[in-house]
Amino acid sequence: MRFRIEQRFAHDLEQVEDALLDPAFITGMAALPKLGSPELLGHDVDGTVVHLQVRYVFAGELSSAVRRVVDPARLTWVEHSTTDRASHRTTFRIAPDHYGAMLRCAGTIVGSAVASGATRIADGELRVSVPLVGTKVERAIVSGLEEHAAAEAALVDTWLRSRGR
Repeated sequence: MRFRIEQRFAHDLEQVEDALLDPAFITGMAALPKLGSPELLGHDVDGTVVHLQVRYVFAGELSSAVRRVVDPARLTWVEHSTTDRASHRTTFRIAPDHYGAMLRCAGTIVGSAVASGATRIADGELRVSVPLVGTKVERAIVSGLEEHAAAEAALVDTWLRSRGR
């Protein structure tokens, strides 16, 4: 399933990227719904390129159909991302800690300055290889990604305002 998600921010693009790549902000994302406390596994800076590895834990509710196929306690994954601050382009890949053969997700995020602040547009592809319910699970995951993106954008703006930006 291909997906496209747009985030809008009230702050400029540099400030948004500063926040999203800041280890303190990443830890603060525990305030977002349906995620446990993110665990920063890697944060490497090479000039204008930032490599992140962050482990997430799903903490939301799952339908009974999905629970028949997966154990909610094993829904953890690592997001590997590389952001080029010069081009404002991020590539990402999600690597499940469990059920790796069942899920593939990767894509790009492009940031842009706009009159009212900034936008980030994610284009990706998600595949869930589970007979009968795979498409339903893909739709549910993309819906969760959209919800997460909106909450993350609001959290970025709140976080930046709290720092006087």
